[in-house]
Amino acid sequence: MILLASSSPYRRELLARLRLPFRTYSPDIDETPAQEEPPAALAARLAREKALAARHAPAADAAGLTIIGSDQVATLDGRECIGKPGEHERAVAQLRAASGRVMTFHTAVCVLPAQAGEPIVEVVDTRVRFRPLDDRLIEQYLRLERPYDCAGAAKSEGLGIRLIAAIEGSDPTALIGLPLIALCGMLAATGVEPLDLAGPTG
Repeated sequence: MILLASSSPYRRELLARLRLPFRTYSPDIDETPAQEEPPAALAARLAREKALAARHAPAADAAGLTIIGSDQVATLDGRECIGKPGEHERAVAQLRAASGRVMTFHTAVCVLPAQAGEPIVEVVDTRVRFRPLDDRLIEQYLRLERPYDCAGAAKSEGLGIRLIAAIEGSDPTALIGLPLIALCGMLAATGVEPLDLAGPTG
């Protein structure tokens, strides 16, 4: 059994693709960046802290479970950190700033083995180059998609693909929030083989 230390519906949907039995737990951690902490290091630390928080939470009943934590940090042109907008005006500002520029998504995943082994952490980077965006296009997209819980308001698996000129990365699922290619290898390294445990569809 797997415990996904996340409240994200996107990560739940991604993990469900592997057809593994899992349940979820929402960890409560401080996500404030440390002073001058690089974005990729921040994503890795938060993924690890989420997994560890789930392991030590009494209500999670995590004994004997393989725990997965994940976090994503976005940057604009490799410098400015971009979070989830949360509301319309911030989303407009983020997309205006992204127009014609590159946003990099650092997506970290941490696996805690069931037998209390050391955490395994990997970060997968995805570069997204945006088209030039005018206010009409931004407003139409936000009205239809309402991506206020997505970093940078960029919901690539939905209508956000209209705003994007190119995506560069090794794992398309990383951009959505959980890098399944990396995760499958990490699970296998801890003795959890997705193909052995996957159930039938339907």
